[in-house]
Amino acid sequence: MIARYAGSVRGRLALMATAGVTLLCLAVGAMVLYGVHGAAVDYRTNEIVSAALRVVHLIKRGDLPEIVITDAEGVQVLNTGGEVVAASANLEGRPRLLSLIPDPDNASRTQTVCGVPEFDHECEIVAVFRVYEQDGDWMVYAYDDTVPWYVHPLMLAFLTGMTLVLAGLTWFGTSRTVARTLAPVEAIRAKLDEITATDLGQRVPVPSNPDELHALAKTANRTLDRLEAAVEQQRRFASDASHDLRSPITAMRTQVEEAMLHPREADWEQTGRALLSSLDRLQAIVTDLLTLARLDAGAPQACSRVDLSELVRAELAEHPRSKKVKTDLSPAVVDGDRLRLARLLTNLLDNAERHADSLVSVTVLREGGEAVLEVLDDGAGIAPGQREFVFRRFARLDASRNRDAGGTGLGLPIAREIARHHGGTLTIADSDSGARFVLRLPAKDG
Repeated sequence: MIARYAGSVRGRLALMATAGVTLLCLAVGAMVLYGVHGAAVDYRTNEIVSAALRVVHLIKRGDLPEIVITDAEGVQVLNTGGEVVAASANLEGRPRLLSLIPDPDNASRTQTVCGVPEFDHECEIVAVFRVYEQDGDWMVYAYDDTVPWYVHPLMLAFLTGMTLVLAGLTWFGTSRTVARTLAPVEAIRAKLDEITATDLGQRVPVPSNPDELHALAKTANRTLDRLEAAVEQQRRFASDASHDLRSPITAMRTQVEEAMLHPREADWEQTGRALLSSLDRLQAIVTDLLTLARLDAGAPQACSRVDLSELVRAELAEHPRSKKVKTDLSPAVVDGDRLRLARLLTNLLDNAERHADSLVSVTVLREGGEAVLEVLDDGAGIAPGQREFVFRRFARLDASRNRDAGGTGLGLPIAREIARHHGGTLTIADSDSGARFVLRLPAKDG
């Protein structure tokens, strides 16, 4: 549990915030300690100087006792001969401790001195005063302890305690805040964990606050909407594919079983032709399925300059049509895979030929930065509400099923996928009669 918490976003953020506040407290504490230590040193130095000046005052008044009562840790008074004539009680009878004297131009001097045996070799602040007397210069030495780096144990305890308190409050506050902030994320995660391929109807909860998590939840729900639609489309595709594949297989089985019931009376040549027809339909369905699978997988495509008008001429010359084809062709060059664009054109012409009464019109032109290919038939046309339906896989209108039972229902979906892979669109536009398919691709110069 601890390892999981430490590895979580909540734990990491709390740890980072606590470490930052701790470092900040240490820096501020060091600055405060530095300032207080300087002030304490100044205060201690002033106390020592004051103690020394009081002794100087006693000398000038002629009231200097042999045992000097002072607030400093120690005092020594030396006459012109360097003999100790007065001292504090703890230094009574001790010889001169220091030879330190003020500069010739100064009457006093303060300095920190370490290693004095009489003070247990600890560092002391020393104030030295020169006193001008009739028989010469006297010296007054006042000693007191230096201020430690932590100034006082209470000061160190206060700064340490404040650092610990602020660090603890930061950890608690950050942990609670992050936990409250990430609560919607945990709810989203839990809901996503419940959603399976067989139950895509659920959606993640959307937080009420319009923030990043709100946008994340809405994006996740939109993704689930697309996923549900894709899975549903895949299910329909699998169902339709199995139905369309089963039909020729069932027909073939029926024909073979019927011939085998009466093998002597059966027309095996006619049965073979019927089987070949069913096999052709089965092969066409499998080929179209493989083509769609390659397009869905984003298989790489060759790229070259293709003139759509030349492509139409070559297609009509290679595959003559049973219906009259009228063309109006102008140069329109695109970048693309010639074989796939030829497949797109073939699918549109096959569709138009199946549904036309007598005439198919093909137009190629350039509009601004687009190359436009239009295929129009003079058939019954497609109702506006059915124009997107015909681009679904294995989708065929009732009229189409009655008129052409041999279609695979994959020609138009393949054509639209090829158009999309070339950065274009394939739609059905309004027309006075028949169905008008319009392909738009980015045009190129050349």
